[in-house]
Amino acid sequence: MSASPMATIDPATRDLAAVLAAYPEVFKQAKLRRRQRTAILLVIAAYLLFAAWFFDITPYRLFGGLGNMGIVIRSMVVWKNVATWDYASLFQGMIETIAMAFLGTLLASLLAFPFTFLAARNIVKPVLPRHAARRFLDLMRGVDQLVWALVFVRAVGLGPLAGVLALIASSIGDLGKVYSESVEDIDQKPIEGVRSTGASRAQELRFGLLPQVLPVLLSQTLYMFEHNVRSATVLGIVGAGGIGLQLSERIRVQYWDQACFIIILIVVTVALIDLFAAFVRHRFIGKPVAARF
Repeated sequence: MSASPMATIDPATRDLAAVLAAYPEVFKQAKLRRRQRTAILLVIAAYLLFAAWFFDITPYRLFGGLGNMGIVIRSMVVWKNVATWDYASLFQGMIETIAMAFLGTLLASLLAFPFTFLAARNIVKPVLPRHAARRFLDLMRGVDQLVWALVFVRAVGLGPLAGVLALIASSIGDLGKVYSESVEDIDQKPIEGVRSTGASRAQELRFGLLPQVLPVLLSQTLYMFEHNVRSATVLGIVGAGGIGLQLSERIRVQYWDQACFIIILIVVTVALIDLFAAFVRHRFIGKPVAARF
């Protein structure tokens, strides 16, 4: 008596065939997902090839400039005549940049604070005023800081004032957005508890909402201050003053060693501001100061 064809098949293969027969839809979906992943990878590869052609990205252009970059890097790490550098103007420019960032962030946070409530859907129910507030924030955030700086340099002239106004204009959009999103993510139970006591709407916001969002708003504002220190450096290159102006002048005359020193100064300053922000944040929310480390 001849053996059944299935009897000659490996048991593991028979089990797999049984599973395939029992759950055909699962394996069809898995095959579909594999095809989708393959299609996505092909689209990405096609886009990269198109981008390489459209932007004229060639190996020669990518690697041909490495020799010049090496010269710049060597010039940066070899410092000459260090004692003759104009340290007074460098540190004055750094202090000016920090002052620009601090004033711009402070005024932007004050101006953005009303949008904390106007742009939050759980606070302002009517659609028209809420969307008007959000579109205004989109407008302020949609224009890049460099564009704002160029506009204000044209309006008020060269100097830190143009940089401060540019930081205010762009930071209002960023802070207003994150402020309102923080309000939308709050827990409603504290507000309901305050409401149950017969409190007014203003009291609900004061005692039920603000204690929840103030630590978050503080953290976001401190991060924006750190971000604006870096941004103020870039704004200085287009004439808004500060350390960026000093950096652009050194690069223009190819004083790469002094440019390297300015970059190190900026990095150290941002690191110190980060430590200061962590100290303030942890003190405000009641955590030990050592927790920032």
